[in-house]
Order: sequence, then structure tokens, then C-alpha cells
Amino acid sequence: MDWMKEAQNRQDELILDLQQLIQIPSVLDESLANEDYPFGPEPYRALKWLLDKGEKEGMIVKDVDHMAGHIEMGEGEEILGILGHVDVVPAGNGWTYPPFEGTVVGNKLFGRGSIDDKGPTMAAWMAMKMVKDAGIQLDKRVRLIIGTDEESGFRCVERYFQKEAMPTIGFAPDADFPIINAEKGISTLRFSFQTDNTNEDIQSFASGKRTNMVPDFAEAVFIHDDPNIGKTFEQFLLNNKVKGSVIPKHNEWHFTLEGKSAHAMEPDDGVNAAIYLAKFLAEYVTSTGSKKFIDFLVNTFWNDSRGHAIGLAFTDEMSGDTTLNAGVIAFDGKTGTVDVSLRYSVSYTFEEKLTQCQTAVNEQGIAVDVLSNSKPHYVDESEELIQSLKKVYERQTGEPATLLAIGGGTYARVLEKGVAFGMLFPGEKDVAHQLDEFVDIQNLIKSAAIYADAICELAGKKRSLDSRKNV
Repeated sequence: MDWMKEAQNRQDELILDLQQLIQIPSVLDESLANEDYPFGPEPYRALKWLLDKGEKEGMIVKDVDHMAGHIEMGEGEEILGILGHVDVVPAGNGWTYPPFEGTVVGNKLFGRGSIDDKGPTMAAWMAMKMVKDAGIQLDKRVRLIIGTDEESGFRCVERYFQKEAMPTIGFAPDADFPIINAEKGISTLRFSFQTDNTNEDIQSFASGKRTNMVPDFAEAVFIHDDPNIGKTFEQFLLNNKVKGSVIPKHNEWHFTLEGKSAHAMEPDDGVNAAIYLAKFLAEYVTSTGSKKFIDFLVNTFWNDSRGHAIGLAFTDEMSGDTTLNAGVIAFDGKTGTVDVSLRYSVSYTFEEKLTQCQTAVNEQGIAVDVLSNSKPHYVDESEELIQSLKKVYERQTGEPATLLAIGGGTYARVLEKGVAFGMLFPGEKDVAHQLDEFVDIQNLIKSAAIYADAICELAGKKRSLDSRKNV
């Protein structure tokens, strides 16, 4: 079977399906969450939309408490799981094309979720349809498992696997090709303090909505009697090539600063608006609480996303540097909090490093608490799953299937034996969580072909030469 040709024949259908899914703004909304909509109405609407597609194709579908679900085909005791998600991070402002339309320009389809993870999930769904329509006999059940809370804590798949069987093997189309067999640990740390001072320079400071995104906007209300501070701020913006504004109200100054969003797995790909604004204010703050807050931000995160200043820095050969993203930052004149996404290396000694960090920040009068912690995930190269996916990738692309490690967290980490498999190809720009997120349409088609081949390789009864044709 020439899977690439088959995927190309279905290009228009795949694009239309993806556009329809992108048009559902499936962002977590806790304010509207209830029993029917655990993460708000839109994530559930996206889940139901895809489950309905499966039901129309005559496959077995199941909705697990409106949090997750699956579409299943094939027979057998063993399960091949393909895990994708239909929830997305907030769109933010400044898009060239509407974030929830799925605009096609040239060979790109723009929209929030186009590459993370609606595009890859729809490529996997199309692969299942192609395999089914081709009449390929399967000796495993193939399940497309769909989550709705991947971006905010994996509560969806936690509930799913409380009620459903763990796949024997599986992959998550939610990262990079060729194969990711190592995912860093992900912990959310909260640094906090309180001040008794009633006359703080900083009346308010706020930046960021999610720890897994580099915040692209920060604002602060600052009391200072220097009439030239506005001009100094404007020069600071120019010098650092960022945008912002300043509005004076007597001796009260309202500052805003625009940075650049990026995925927390590599904070250096973005421009953290909060850290830049703190860097400017560091020259002016004098009150006790404001100074502690600003100094902590600048001394810890200015030009350093690796945690050297607070004892968290570490690297290993398997997975590279540990990274820190200050994602949600707030100070109200009394309490300061900095929520950080810590992406730590596979061989990281978490408890030991956390103790070092606690010692470092306690000396500054700051507390640190662990809000969540997901341990690293690693699958050895010798496993049959990896060897099979290597064959598929090399057969379909003609390129070597090297193994990778990432700082992002995919559903692969919830599997007992699973890896992340695509769909960002080597050399492609990673625009997940960024403005103007897009998917390359030809790579979307290529991924559908690769996933169809992978289903046959991992779950097919008879693997003919035709079904593994090199294209």
C-alpha cells in the first residue's frame, strides 16, 4: 500500500476536518466547568466532535466522563494506543490570521492547535481511516485516545486510565520526529513571600496565564516621583527591542511590556515580558517587599533559564539541560508569587536539588512549594516499539530515525511503554504556543502516511511488502 499516495488523495478532506476542529476554541475555562463540562464547554465540544466522526465511520467510541474518550478499531487482546489531545492554550493577541478559523495561506494552515495538537491528532485519525478503508487485518485493537486537559495537568488521561485498560504499546503524535524516547520531568514550583510594609512602590504587577507558556505581556502600577521615568522606560524598550507603554497619573506610573510567547520547554525561544519589566524596575524600587520581588525575578531569571542562581541547574547526556520558565507572576503590594515550570533532566536528583533550592531562596526570605511533579519518562532503544517505529520512519522518509529527548510533556509519559512520535519534522520551526501557530500542510499529509504505516507495522496481522512501501 502506498500510504503517501493515499494520504495525498485525502488532502482536502484532512484540511477541512482540521479547520472544523480548530474552529472550536477549546481552551480550559474553569469558570464554566461543571459535571457535564469538566474543563469548560469548548474542550468537551471538541472531544464530542471527534467522537462523532468515529461513530459515523462505524468504529467503537467511548466517552469517559466527558474528560477523555477513544475511537477504536481492530480486534485482539492487546491494544495499540495513539494518544492525542484537542484542548489548546489561550490564543493571546496579535495574530496575523484569526486563531480559531484555520486559515490556509500557501502551504500553511494557521490556527491555535494546528501543530499542538489538533493537526497531529487529525493526521492520526486520518491514518486510522486509511487503514480501515484499505481492509488491513489487525491483530490488536487500535485506539485513538483523545484528551481534553493536556495543557493544564493531564487530569483527562488520569481519569481515563482509572476506568480503561492501559495500552500494551503506544505513541503520542504531539512532539517531534523521528522518535522521542526521553521526556524530562515536569514540576510546577511556587516561590512566594509576604510583606508587612503598607507603602510599597509596586502597587500591582501581573504577567502570564499558564506556567507552560513564556508570558508575552506584563503590566505594573508603580509609584515614583521621578518625572523622567517615562522617557527612561521608552529608551529601555528601544534598547531591548521590545514594545510597551507608560501612562503617568501624578506620581503613579502604569507600565505595560510586550514580550514573545513560546513553549516552556525552551524559555530562550521566547521573551519573558515579566522579567524584562522587572529588569527596568530594578533600578527604581526601594520599598522592602517590592525590592525583594523584583530582585528575585532579575537575579534568578534575567539571562538565565537554567536555574543557576537557586541551585537547580543540571544537565545530562540523555536529555540535556534542566530549564525554568517563570510563567505566572504576581505581586499585589502584600504577596508576591512566581509560578515556575521546571523541566528537569532524566537523571535529575529531584529531592536533592529541591533542598539546595530551598536553602538558596530561604536566605532571601522566600518560600518554595512543589505544586505538582511528573517524573521523567524513558524507553530504552532496544524495545521492539522503538525498533518498529524506526523502520516505519526510515521507510517513509528515507532519513535515519535518531532518538531524541524533549523538555515538553506528552501523553507518552502516562503509558507504561510509549514514546512521542512526530509530527514536527527535523529542521521545522516549532511554533507551538506561539502567535501565528501553523502546520505545514505537506508535512501534515506525510505524517498521516507515516501513522498509517505505523499502525500496520505495530498492529497488522500480515505485513505485506505493499503495506510497507517506501515512498
